Amino acid sequence: MNFTRSNELFSQAIKIIPGGVNSPVRAFKSVGSDPLFIKKGAGSNIFDEDDNRYIDYVGSWGPMILGHCHPAVVTAVSKCMENGSSFGAPTELEITLAQMVVDAVPSIEMVRMVSSGTEATMSAIRLARGYTGKDKIIKFSGCYHGHADSLLVKAGSGAATFGVPDSPGVPSDFARHTLIAEYNSIESVKQLVSSNSNQIACVIVEPVAGNMGTVIPRPGFLEGLREICSNEGIILIFDEVMSGFRVSYGGAQSLYGVTPDMTTLGKIIGGGLPVGAFGGRREIMEKLSPSGGIYQAGTLSGNPLAMTAGIETLKLLQAPDFYKNLEEKSRLLSDGLAQAAKEAGYPIYTTRVGSMFCAFFTSGEVYDWTTATTCDTSAFSRYFLTMLQEGIYLAPSQFETGFISAAHTEKDIETTIIAARKCFQLIT
Repeated sequence: MNFTRSNELFSQAIKIIPGGVNSPVRAFKSVGSDPLFIKKGAGSNIFDEDDNRYIDYVGSWGPMILGHCHPAVVTAVSKCMENGSSFGAPTELEITLAQMVVDAVPSIEMVRMVSSGTEATMSAIRLARGYTGKDKIIKFSGCYHGHADSLLVKAGSGAATFGVPDSPGVPSDFARHTLIAEYNSIESVKQLVSSNSNQIACVIVEPVAGNMGTVIPRPGFLEGLREICSNEGIILIFDEVMSGFRVSYGGAQSLYGVTPDMTTLGKIIGGGLPVGAFGGRREIMEKLSPSGGIYQAGTLSGNPLAMTAGIETLKLLQAPDFYKNLEEKSRLLSDGLAQAAKEAGYPIYTTRVGSMFCAFFTSGEVYDWTTATTCDTSAFSRYFLTMLQEGIYLAPSQFETGFISAAHTEKDIETTIIAARKCFQLIT
């Protein structure tokens, strides 16, 4: 494939945009390449500025569950745009989408719209702290909840013990309030709760971890978190920015039957437009300004375009057998990738929950951040670049989740498996 135009654009971008990109993972640094510049998307495909076509398994990092440019969503947003893109004032659309979210997600009795997943998690944690009157939070090694100061703590390192943040610019005082537990380890949570008695406001977790690859909760893990938090008066927050409306219509909490106190959601509820949300029990949410004293605000929160796209998307997700069909496609792809690797004699460990999937380049089980880091990232880079040449667009990092959309066809999946078979043979 020819990447001349993308390379030219990156040369321009790097002069005026830090690193040449507006979000770090787009830079392709972990796979040793320069990024592609995308021109358009249609269904399961994206096209770069050199007119190369790819079967897309990134889906704007998850929200494009219907595929790109679904006609119903495009028509609705275009019509909405005729009336204005933003007013900074209430609209009926906000109520409609809020009610759809409340009806879908078991933990949410009231919901506040925001403009990003980071804003949702940041605001949910502030609300949990204000509601409980406590300062400390527990997060899990390998779980990413956005780039808010209190969440950028190096997970699992000795430095974290001394409250050293993971990024320059984050005061160490912020980091000292963030405690790190191990994903899938209830014992690590119990130890932190015991040594910080009556100081912990909330536990925040990805119920299906999606930011260290797709890591599945072991039986009893989510249930154990629920029991601990209920017994200790700690707010349990499920970060479903990735898994919400992805693994089932009601999210991971519906799939696993564990109800948190609060939930954060991401751009899938806006059809891929900039949006997020956080919600939970009424008694907690009513503490939020202006009904309560805990402040949160956003000029573009609940903007008409995102609300319209979200309403149309959620309508389509309620179609009969929508998730059943998505599940079958995801299973075919995941099983096919595993078989292709096996045929080549190359060790990988595949995981999948609903339409989220990952191929870890390790022969061992991956169940937390420590086991995820055993992956052969050099082999993954070779695999990624070879698949790209074959017209398959994957996330440019071993530690990211892949996503299937309703627009992917059996032919797309077959083409992908054939490409993977060739790639595994080449890197063996």
